[in-house]
Amino acid sequence: MRKNIYNLLFMLMPFLALTLNSCDDDEIVFDHELPQFELRDDAILLEVIMPQGTAADETIFIAGEFNGGEEVASEDLRWQLEKAANSDVKWGIYLNPADFVSGKTLADGFYFVSKKQGIERTVKDEESIHTLNVGVGTRTNIYVNRWAAYFDVPEDPSQVTHDGHAIFVVDNTGWEELTLYAWGTDLPELFGSWPGAQPTGTVDIKGVTYKYFDTGAANEGLTYNFIFNNNGAGSQFDAMQGFVLDRDIYIEITADGYTEVDPNAVVTHDGYAIFIEDGSGWDELTMYAWGTDLPELLGAWPGALPTGEVTIQGKTYKYFDTGEANKGLTYNLIMNNNGAGSQFDLAQVTLDRDYYFSITNAAGTEVDPNNPGETPEPEPTPEPADYSIFVKDKTGWDAVTLYAWGDKEMFGGWPGAAPTKVTINGEAYLCFAVKGAVGEALNLIFNNNGAGSQLADFAIKAERDYYLEITAEGCKEIERPATCKIYVDDTTGWEAISLYAWGDVEKFGGWPGTVFSATETIGEKTYKVISAAAAGETLNLIFNSNGAGSQLADFPIKFNRDYYLTVAANGCTEIAN
Repeated sequence: MRKNIYNLLFMLMPFLALTLNSCDDDEIVFDHELPQFELRDDAILLEVIMPQGTAADETIFIAGEFNGGEEVASEDLRWQLEKAANSDVKWGIYLNPADFVSGKTLADGFYFVSKKQGIERTVKDEESIHTLNVGVGTRTNIYVNRWAAYFDVPEDPSQVTHDGHAIFVVDNTGWEELTLYAWGTDLPELFGSWPGAQPTGTVDIKGVTYKYFDTGAANEGLTYNFIFNNNGAGSQFDAMQGFVLDRDIYIEITADGYTEVDPNAVVTHDGYAIFIEDGSGWDELTMYAWGTDLPELLGAWPGALPTGEVTIQGKTYKYFDTGEANKGLTYNLIMNNNGAGSQFDLAQVTLDRDYYFSITNAAGTEVDPNNPGETPEPEPTPEPADYSIFVKDKTGWDAVTLYAWGDKEMFGGWPGAAPTKVTINGEAYLCFAVKGAVGEALNLIFNNNGAGSQLADFAIKAERDYYLEITAEGCKEIERPATCKIYVDDTTGWEAISLYAWGDVEKFGGWPGTVFSATETIGEKTYKVISAAAAGETLNLIFNSNGAGSQLADFPIKFNRDYYLTVAANGCTEIAN
């Protein structure tokens, strides 16, 4: 169950707007700012709003030049604060100016100290000094943002004494503040009302820094549902649901979700990682990754061995770190047995998150690491398009979206829709589906997802597919990619034969290229066949044993027609018509 806290806020917004418009001169006062102590004519009243994690039994005092400083004030009851009876966050103190020393006042600066958690600090862990120029008979609200203990990282985890079981978090959200809310059926809110509590503290375990939330010894055995959020600022996700507080738990979180981790195996990854539950049975597992106009991600064929291993939710994964510098790039993954003859295409991935796959020796399936044995819900089958717009993207933009206007608006409001990625005869295209606009006149506007760059309108009529090429300067229509074939009479005796090509472009993927898997019979001869888009490129063909150590010398061609070749272990010849 998910508590959608912000749904209530949206429901209240019209009411709030009406109230604010009709009461423009009224000041909004939050509950924690309401007065909690009576004014006194003979004293200055400070009502202090404490940070989350301040316990009701803490000893807190005020210090400054006006009372002799921290060392003196800590032992004098006149400078200790009292907790408000009807508030969990507010404390108060009455100050008599007659007690001030050395002619100093609150205008000379003051701060607060918790004997348990240390001196107050700013949210950036900087010195925090307040100044006030007030007299007796006044009340002033003051905020304490953090205690020094919030920023402490013990060198030895054994220094930390936890209150009950703890939730340890490797925080990769990027949020400015992290809070945890917890609710249970017929139970009090574990960390207070929404948005919950900030971390109890931080701790370093085996080189990894965790934020932790103590759950309280009194709550042992209770069942709670958890929601991480950015201190109520609009981002949140459900975490452990129906979790019983009978053990510590270690998790790694992003802005979108969480993964339970083994603290004995937690590593700091270089960029995003691809996790493989290996059921291939191969002696060695390697991953090769290629991308259009990109360097080979994990080196030349057959790629790289795993970076390491980790156990998550009882499942052992081999993982491949993809590199911080490669975030956002798109690659095609090929699993293989270290170039020993077995391989398969795994997936095309964009490096904007971690990926988890379970593989055999022939195929792989993306899995959910938090639900071992379950696969993610399949994407719904899209409604078929009337026509498609295929785009070769040479803009260099981080993102491409398409907006259209004319007889009707297409692809939603500005900046329009993002594309899907398709491969046609080995060439990568962006694809925009045109639906419900047959015969309509449209003006296409390609843009960088509303980030400031866009092309001039490109007019089309939605009565056929279009093939376009876009640069940062403009858009033009191009020929539909022609298809040519390489027919091979294979007499090499190799276990597998692959084709790689270089020249005007790299063709058939990165080394060792594409395995011949299709066949055609012409007359009485059966050929192995590869098809690809052809634009008259000059290419150098390299036939090889699928990266297993054997390859032939370059065979040059102009790729504007079909070729029929005899490929032997010692060379390649064209077959005469």
